[in-house]
Amino acid sequence: MDRKALNLMVKIHTSGLSNIKTVRHPEKIGKPDSLIKKKPSWIRVKAPNSKVYSETRDLVRKWNLTTVCEEAACPNIGECWAKKHATMMILGAICTRACAFCNVATGRPNKVDPLEPMNVAEATRHLGLEHIVITSVDRDDLADGGAKHFADTVSSIRSLAPQTTIEILTPDFLKKEGALEIVVRSKPDVFNHNLETVPRLYKSVRPGARYFHSLRLLDQVKEYDPIMFTKSGLMVGLGESITEVLQVMDDMRSANIDFLTIGQYLQPTVKHHPIDRFYEPKEFEELEKAAYGKGFLMVSASPLTRSSYHAGEDFNALKIARTMQSNADLVNKSN
Repeated sequence: MDRKALNLMVKIHTSGLSNIKTVRHPEKIGKPDSLIKKKPSWIRVKAPNSKVYSETRDLVRKWNLTTVCEEAACPNIGECWAKKHATMMILGAICTRACAFCNVATGRPNKVDPLEPMNVAEATRHLGLEHIVITSVDRDDLADGGAKHFADTVSSIRSLAPQTTIEILTPDFLKKEGALEIVVRSKPDVFNHNLETVPRLYKSVRPGARYFHSLRLLDQVKEYDPIMFTKSGLMVGLGESITEVLQVMDDMRSANIDFLTIGQYLQPTVKHHPIDRFYEPKEFEELEKAAYGKGFLMVSASPLTRSSYHAGEDFNALKIARTMQSNADLVNKSN
């Protein structure tokens, strides 16, 4: 083989490797394209360009951190980062699941960074955060699903930034016996795990998960620690009916979930699950009213609501709501 042919083969080979590295969702390559519907006026947001946004981005880079804000292409990144609010994503940036709605990269994850818990804590202290949200990719490859890493991150933040309240948004720890207890023992202030959608759509939207396992996970948190706040979220616009959404609310209340978030699903690419429809702001108001009527302490429902959107303010409101409920219960008992 002459040198010219050899160089051509090397070029083709390395080009192929480069292309593989840039494919965020290899499992979706063969799926037919779905037209992305034009967003209505109430969903469009301005591109981020503030000075504080840039400072937050630079800090994330400095501490070698991953944020779900970037990885999931959150529409609220400009607003949140301008307030120095960022949701840290631990355990790497590659997920072992392949949910049809999610923009986080999928594939074989890298090794867990043992310095990550301390780096997250250092960034938390540097930002002077009152409240932080920690989430992660699914790590089905790890024996404990990443539970100890979650616990180490919570402990590190408690050590370096004791004034900061901590909210965690966890995977489902499916088939990871003892993992949930490890996380709950680390004593986060809020334990969040999203059901994401209605049971009927799990096979197409969240194929690697099980609806009733996720519901039971949240129920078990209350069994381990009855006073820990629990939280879960739903996306709408995937093809569910209002009746199904209301039934999920009932299921959540049967698991004593305190806080519900509901937001509009936004299709990341043509390979992701198609949008069935856009809910109007008035419909979110009606869902919020229905949720409060079912007994949730706190509800956030709007087109741009995401799990960690306004999380700090909502946590303060959640604490007030529990205090008010406790006071009302005392009055009722005395009567």
